[in-house]
Amino acid sequence: MNWIGAAQVQRIFESGYVLPPLSVIALKLLEVASKEDSSDEEIVRIIQQDPSLTVRLINLSNSAFYGTGTPIATLSRAVMRLGHNQIKLMALSISLRDAFPMGKVDQFDYELFWRVSLYRALIAKSLARKSRAANPEEAFLCGLIMEIGLPIFFDLFLRGKTSSFSLDIEPLEELLEKERMHYGLDHRQVGAAALKFWNFPQHLVGCQETCTADLRSGSLELSSICYLARLFSQVIIKGPQAFDSFYLEAEAVLGLSQEEIHDAVFETLSEVEKIAQGFRLQIDREKDIIGILENAKQALVRISQAVSQYPLNEHHKDLPSFASIDRKDRSVKDTLEAVAHEIRNPLTAVGGFARRLAGSLDPESQSGKYARVILDEALRLEKILSEMPEESFNVASNS
Repeated sequence: MNWIGAAQVQRIFESGYVLPPLSVIALKLLEVASKEDSSDEEIVRIIQQDPSLTVRLINLSNSAFYGTGTPIATLSRAVMRLGHNQIKLMALSISLRDAFPMGKVDQFDYELFWRVSLYRALIAKSLARKSRAANPEEAFLCGLIMEIGLPIFFDLFLRGKTSSFSLDIEPLEELLEKERMHYGLDHRQVGAAALKFWNFPQHLVGCQETCTADLRSGSLELSSICYLARLFSQVIIKGPQAFDSFYLEAEAVLGLSQEEIHDAVFETLSEVEKIAQGFRLQIDREKDIIGILENAKQALVRISQAVSQYPLNEHHKDLPSFASIDRKDRSVKDTLEAVAHEIRNPLTAVGGFARRLAGSLDPESQSGKYARVILDEALRLEKILSEMPEESFNVASNS
């Protein structure tokens, strides 16, 4: 078994192993990124050296995700509309994506990797804009490169070799530990080394180290956005308990309301196909919406199981509330808090999401019909919960 450290990986990058090369345009943009006094004209002059990139950026700037208005046809107008910092970061994102192959090589699915990475990037941008916790454009780039070490790790250690080593990204902590156990380092360390080699700004490199943990510290920074973007990507790949976890954490970490979180999710879903074209990715929005609804359905199953533990239809009028018990009775208080946290809050999130989705989709489409099923089940559970003493819920949820 070969054990190597992060410093040795850096030396590999510098004197042997060839990283996927960033384009000349991307390297120039990274150089310009370090200069605060770079001008619109300088950015345009660099990007125009790549006609294909220029066209893709113009198309992206006409997307509703970047604002509405009269369609534009020149890169200069795109820079005027979006600002040279946003254009610069989008051009860098596209160039980075183009440095890697597509399709499936051995056990690594590059198409899936970039599809999930784009969802992370888009939700990170929306959350950053709504919470003002970070620069939205930097949040987009940071979400995109969050797991950039994974394809490089695969290329370094696994490509072309007979191995049963799985690179399933979730649970992330388990994957990182398994990588360290077998190879002496993990793909986040590889990603940080690669970004340093490419001369990415240090605060973006730093996110490789910090966004693996729960960040309920009240610090509204880029790492918090990355953490939440990772949770949302679990919804896309149908991770267990991902839907309700994402909503609960977004409320706790960023202080966003459920309506604001709904807005961020809907912005992401409404624009992902358009943005994917600029990245030369194939994304089936309908299929992904159904996947999210399946995750929401699983949340409802867990809620239904939790509801079944409470005899809500039997003598519910005798259920004690905070108005009728000694406040030292922790057993009752803990029960009511658990009901609010484990049932009422996630149910509200699922029901609100399904209601918004059902109202925006074609009711005859597969996803539209599925959203209606989810909504009906959420309404059924809400009706059951309405039989609990409202006073108890109010105090439990506010305590």
